Amino acid sequence: MPLFLDLHELPEGITAAHVAEMHQADLAVEHKYHCRGLTYWCDEKRKTAFCLIEAPNKEALLDLHKNSHGAIPTRIIEVNDTIVESFLGRIEDPEKAKNEKLNIINDPAFRTLMVVKLKHNSLRDREIRTLKAALRGYTTSITTLVSEHKGRLVRKEGNTFLVSFASVTDAVHCALGIKAVYHRVITPDLTFKIGISSGIPVTDKDGIFEDTIKTSDYLSDIVRGDFSITAEVKDLYEGENQNRPLPQKEEITVLNSKDDDFMKHLMSYTERIWAHTTISVTNFEENLGYSKSKLYRTMMNLVGKSPNQFLRDYRLDKALELMEKQNSNISEIAYQTGFGSPSYFSKCFQKKYGLLPSNFKSHK
Repeated sequence: MPLFLDLHELPEGITAAHVAEMHQADLAVEHKYHCRGLTYWCDEKRKTAFCLIEAPNKEALLDLHKNSHGAIPTRIIEVNDTIVESFLGRIEDPEKAKNEKLNIINDPAFRTLMVVKLKHNSLRDREIRTLKAALRGYTTSITTLVSEHKGRLVRKEGNTFLVSFASVTDAVHCALGIKAVYHRVITPDLTFKIGISSGIPVTDKDGIFEDTIKTSDYLSDIVRGDFSITAEVKDLYEGENQNRPLPQKEEITVLNSKDDDFMKHLMSYTERIWAHTTISVTNFEENLGYSKSKLYRTMMNLVGKSPNQFLRDYRLDKALELMEKQNSNISEIAYQTGFGSPSYFSKCFQKKYGLLPSNFKSHK
């Protein structure tokens, strides 16, 4: 049976005890709607609650809520139990709560998400052999530090890690620990970047924590510097630590709201158009509403690259992904990734990665 996570925006005056009563009301009549309420999360501070319910469909879940307590969720998404547990730590009521007559769970579903990315700057055989050994060591260190700081490894894909934390402080200190490991033994042909943002699991998107994951991913992908966070994460850290400032703050890039909005707009547009050969920097200026000089200044300040270099590198990264997954020839990959000619693609690829794409294909 499908599993759903819903969002309830709580009116003023509604407490965790009220939400517990609503949960009990659901459990009392759930059989009538062929549903099974597994658990819930309540955040009195942010005025949100989330219910995890097995149901035949969204309509059955809505009928259950409507007829048990009348509180209709703002949003419902379908989820996977393993993913929910990875992010939130449980998929059933806590054991302690099960033993209580009214199982009050004042446990927020708000999470801080960290993305760590390790990228090769060279694809030459000698460097690759060295990097593979270094990557194995970094992977072990990262997983150890995540565990020590009460994080949950949601997934690891290639050399990208997605980690969930209940505490912003734990997330920041874990990231600083990971940074320290890298800087103790700097690997020149490896780019090491971390991004941290925070949010709730259900928004207007279809996926769990989709907005927060994207923000952390963008921070770890394009923002200059090796450790970037949102202004919200900075404020939350100081709130958890009696207004003490971020440790090693000179090593952390904090995006203000204006830069955050620009980053999301830039990436949203880039993800839509990068494969089109006719797209140029002029299209970026028009879509983002920036003059040529303002776009250049903003990109250099936030990303550390000119608009041309940013688009070219983005396409090269996509080309590398395709070359690792597909058996397409070089010309096909060049055109698939927005390059106007295979020869120009090969020239750019060699400049970035240190070898021709044909040589990469033959040694893959």
